[in-house]
Amino acid sequence: MGAPPPDSIDPVDYIQVTRDAYALLGFDSYRWAHNPEPAAFVSPTKPLEESKVVLIASGGVYRVGDIGFTHKDDLSHREIPIVTPTDELRVTHFAYDQTSARADPNAVFPIDALRAMVRSGEVGELAEVALTFMGGIYSQRRLHETLVPALVERVRALEADIALLVPV
Repeated sequence: MGAPPPDSIDPVDYIQVTRDAYALLGFDSYRWAHNPEPAAFVSPTKPLEESKVVLIASGGVYRVGDIGFTHKDDLSHREIPIVTPTDELRVTHFAYDQTSARADPNAVFPIDALRAMVRSGEVGELAEVALTFMGGIYSQRRLHETLVPALVERVRALEADIALLVPV
């Protein structure tokens, strides 16, 4: 299963924490999404240094002047031009401690690392926008009917070769 985490890291079993929280509130155990079919991952058709990469992140990142995400089942997404300065990025999310992400949005939206990889030639190019949304959407049906198709359609329109998914 791999090496244990370093002693300096205190891992949290979020699945158990969620189960315990539901039990304390008197609710039935939270039903986690279960997809019996494996994800349809596709191998890249060209090397990374020739590929266009689109960043998709669920940390609730938006830019100054845009409307922040509003509630736990917010099915909207934001498009952030990749030229947006990092100091113009903001974060809002109901389900995680945003202290680090607000201090440096790269904690949940690694745009500066991707820009550096383009400059160094490790990545061919970035799509002109990154796509962000607020994870923690409880309705799997609504997620699959609304947000996922919108993101897939946009990724196709951007003609990205690779989508980098950054979950929170």
